[in-house]
Amino acid sequence: MSQELMNKVEAAYQKSDVDFFEIGDTVEVHTKILEGQKERIQKFIGTVIAKSGSGTREMFSVRRIVAGEGVEKKFPLHSPQIAKVEVTRRSVVRRAKLYYLRDRVGKATRLRERRV
Repeated sequence: MSQELMNKVEAAYQKSDVDFFEIGDTVEVHTKILEGQKERIQKFIGTVIAKSGSGTREMFSVRRIVAGEGVEKKFPLHSPQIAKVEVTRRSVVRRAKLYYLRDRVGKATRLRERRV
């Protein structure tokens, strides 16, 4: 009974217009940034290396290379601060988590593109 109640409460806070994306996809995460009274949208473009959780607690990790350094950010999928998640490229992967990309640099970080 309590699990059913939790699911009903969580359903009110879940986004219904979330695009489907998988591990290995290159995505643009549009986040809302509040600077004083103004609000702007900032994009973080990278490869999804992990997904975790379910329901309103679902998170995903995105990795990119900035000035030769690897940068990873973990985003809550159903957060109101996330404006949208756009998939720019789909890749073929055979793992659930792509943590091995942390040890690679340059062309070795490329993933094979999935043709649809």
